[in-house]
Amino acid sequence: MHIPTRRLGLILAGTGAIAAATPALAHHSFAMFDMAKEQTVTGTVTDFQWTNPHSWIWLEVPNAAGAGEQWGVEGMSPNFLERRGWSKNTLHRGDKVSVVIHPVKNGGHGGSFVRVTLPDGKVMDMMGGAGPVYPPATPAPKS
Repeated sequence: MHIPTRRLGLILAGTGAIAAATPALAHHSFAMFDMAKEQTVTGTVTDFQWTNPHSWIWLEVPNAAGAGEQWGVEGMSPNFLERRGWSKNTLHRGDKVSVVIHPVKNGGHGGSFVRVTLPDGKVMDMMGGAGPVYPPATPAPKS
C-alpha cells in the first residue's frame, strides 16, 4: 500500500504533536483533587517549598483528638506565584495560617491550593488575589 508523501507527513506531524502533548497533559492533571469542593484547614507551616514545577505548603494540622497531622498543599510554580505578589518569604516555618484547598478525592491530608490567610490577616490567592497593585491608567490629555 502506497501512502502519498503529503499524507504521510501529516500523519507523522499529528502523531508527533499528540506524543509531545501527552506528558504535559499528564503532568497538569488535577484529577486527584475535588475541584467542586473547598475545604479550609488551619495549622502551622512546617515547610514552604518554593520549587519548580510546583510549590508546596506543608502544615501541621490538629485533628479532632488534638494530635498534629501533616498536610501537603500543592500550589503553582514560583514564577506564576511571583506575578501575583508572592515570594519565597511569603510563608515561614511556624506561621499559623488558614488555607483553603480543593481536597484530594481519596480523603487524604492534602489538596490543591486556593488561598491562604497569613498571620497578619492578609489573604493571598493562588489565582489572582493580593498580587501587585498597578497604578490606574493615566487619562489621555484633552485636546
